[in-house]
Amino acid sequence: MEFRVGYNYRLGRKVGGGAFGEIYLGTDITTGNEVAIKLESASCRNPQLQYEYKIYRLLKGGVGIPSALYYSKEGSYNVMVMDLLGPSLEDLFNYCSRRFTLKTVCMLAREMILRLQYVHSKCFIHRDIKPDNFTVGLNRDNNTVFLIDYGLSKRYRNPVTKEHIPYRENKSLTGTPRYASLYNHLGMEQSRRDDLESLGYVFLYFLRGKLPWQGLRAETKKEKYNRIMEYKMEIGFDHLCQSYPEEFLLYFDYCHGLGFDETPDYDYLRGLFSELMKRKNIEDDGMYDWMNGSITHVASALPKHCIGANGAIRRDLLRPAAKEVREAMTPEDLNQEASEKEEGVARLANLHSIEMVVQPKHLSQSTLSQFAVRCEEGSELNSAMPQNEATQ
Repeated sequence: MEFRVGYNYRLGRKVGGGAFGEIYLGTDITTGNEVAIKLESASCRNPQLQYEYKIYRLLKGGVGIPSALYYSKEGSYNVMVMDLLGPSLEDLFNYCSRRFTLKTVCMLAREMILRLQYVHSKCFIHRDIKPDNFTVGLNRDNNTVFLIDYGLSKRYRNPVTKEHIPYRENKSLTGTPRYASLYNHLGMEQSRRDDLESLGYVFLYFLRGKLPWQGLRAETKKEKYNRIMEYKMEIGFDHLCQSYPEEFLLYFDYCHGLGFDETPDYDYLRGLFSELMKRKNIEDDGMYDWMNGSITHVASALPKHCIGANGAIRRDLLRPAAKEVREAMTPEDLNQEASEKEEGVARLANLHSIEMVVQPKHLSQSTLSQFAVRCEEGSELNSAMPQNEATQ
């Protein structure tokens, strides 16, 4: 029996899920292309899928930003259809036996900084930077780094007046504590500097294999988050970056030293890793560790749709992206500020002005529910959604 989402998308097997809901493979029946279909319980306490869809529409056109193709409420679920992407960097980290070489970390760092620069240029901060929220593309987007999951993102600046949000204190920790900035831990309103500091922790995680505060235990979540904060403050950036190239300490010192509303020098940050590669005579060829046959790989760490018929990683994930793609940010890279000013008012309008698609009449609540039950062999979709606070 075939189940449809909207008029054009056929629902396939489940490929992932968590507190946010479930993700299924799907097919665009008009083109034959594979898509990802994200389902969220419509009755959950903190629905985020419609908000995330609106963010994707506002970010549309940036390199490494997936396209959101469709959104509606269908039966018991909120549904979003988007581009199908490859494994997350966390998946690839596990695939490479939980250690990336300096070369891979440097090449990833430059692309990840570019993704944040683009999102920031559109007046948003992400607020949940972690390896799971970066993926690589498939097919024509092979090995382009994508930034995903904008459920916790926030506007930090008015897109018309360019006025920055005010500084505040006594805020709840938002995002994933392992990678949270010190300012976030201390209850300060987040801004661009916090996304970048979180990114630095991701770089060290990839180099070290784990961060020193992983595995801390406490009676409550609040106590655990406080212990993580205390550990971060006690260890300091100097000790965290000890035994690693000085560029990593320079990165942290710069990000943590930024003012609340200060515009980061993204070119300087990216340049740190380009210069490090030159200093270490590392070839800048786009060949990541998961493409290196001499490194031990664990194929079972990858999502099923990223494994080929021979049981190994898909061939398109073994081809490096072109250099011009790896260094791109938007179609208007050379004149970004001008392009921002020329965008239409509708693009810059309040998020709530974007309407969701009307539910197609032919898809009933019962059919979607039946499909979910069949795919889960009797289990129901998880309705526990991430709140606007810390996630594990």
